[in-house]
Amino acid sequence: MNIFVPLAYYHDGIVNGYNKDTAPIFMPNTVGGYMPGPRDFPGNKAFPSNAQTIVKALEHGYVVVSAGLRGRTIKDGNGKFVGKAPAFLVDMKAAIRYVRHNRHLIPGNTDRIITNGTSAGGATSAATGTSGNASFFEKYLQQIGAADESDAIFAASCYCPIHNLENADSAYEWEFNGINDWTRTTMTGEKDSSGMPIFKNISGQLTSEEQANSKLLKQNFSSYLNNLNLTDETGNKLSLNDDGSGSFLNYVEKFIKESAQKALDSGKKVTADQGIKVDSDNVVKDIDWEKYLNFITRMKSVPAFDDLDMKNPEPNLFGDGNEDSKHFTNFSQDKSHVVSNLADQTIIKGINPLTYINDKTSQTAKYWRIRHGGSDRDTSFAIPVILTTLLRNAGYQVDFAMPWGTPHSGDYDLRDLFTWIDKIC
Repeated sequence: MNIFVPLAYYHDGIVNGYNKDTAPIFMPNTVGGYMPGPRDFPGNKAFPSNAQTIVKALEHGYVVVSAGLRGRTIKDGNGKFVGKAPAFLVDMKAAIRYVRHNRHLIPGNTDRIITNGTSAGGATSAATGTSGNASFFEKYLQQIGAADESDAIFAASCYCPIHNLENADSAYEWEFNGINDWTRTTMTGEKDSSGMPIFKNISGQLTSEEQANSKLLKQNFSSYLNNLNLTDETGNKLSLNDDGSGSFLNYVEKFIKESAQKALDSGKKVTADQGIKVDSDNVVKDIDWEKYLNFITRMKSVPAFDDLDMKNPEPNLFGDGNEDSKHFTNFSQDKSHVVSNLADQTIIKGINPLTYINDKTSQTAKYWRIRHGGSDRDTSFAIPVILTTLLRNAGYQVDFAMPWGTPHSGDYDLRDLFTWIDKIC
């Protein structure tokens, strides 16, 4: 764990209105693809790193704590996997408990702990935010000798969180069913001279089996969504018909239209070719959903996460000490191309942020900031909208937006993020 403190706080100084006792404690992580998330530091040139985020947060007056988190590929000296789920969350909670246990030694306000992460790191931030002091994690925390303190946090910042994995496949096909071409960028496994990973573009087309599975998964999503009993800001129920249409789809479209309007107002170009209908007064009137999805394009094959060959990161996350990967949905287990055991259902549920939102035995952060790019294809738009809506329906305050033209990424609006932190603190 690395802990960074503005130097002024050691001389009774003030930075941005904060002092050593009132400064928020900002905890960004470097988790991506549920791989190990190493502790970070200013000037870090290795991958992954959010070094500039740390620097800017320090300049803004925050105490920054960067904890190393285990990931799905880590083994111990005996070759046993020790970074499978829920290790990444156990380590995050242990770090929070450590900071709180040493509140009299470490500057910063432990009542103002705020997590931040992107993609799987966004899921780490989200699950940490909903599961404060949840009993599920207690045995794991005791096993690693974590401090006997609260691991609840004040607020969570989540960029494009890859979460709710057991429903992510059906959500993806609810969105992209009918689009059979896919394209994405992937790591080659090699690194350039500076140590950064080398990426390449790949593309393909869904097989007949994948197209059939896409249709089945899409049908599954409507029943899942309707059982959540979501409501919008005015109390109207959000639901889906069997064909995937309905008030929930309209609700998702609303966020895209708001994003397009904000882009127009800032001088960006938004056209009918992108599926956005704009009138002569530069006002967004409607969205052609099918055209918009074809504009951003499909990224993943079917199933998008719990793939039938278990080559994706997510089945690898749910392995155990001896087994590298496991299916985590009944759908993929039943149709698997390889021999597999189904992952422990308690672990699957235990790392899903949604599990804890209405659970009275755990403590959910009061404040949330969730960002999911309007061009993000890594998971369905439904996934962050469900998280946002469940939190709002439970009475928590959520600042949610889908920035126009923004792909799967994070920390792209730190000034706005810090303004939000300052407001809630």
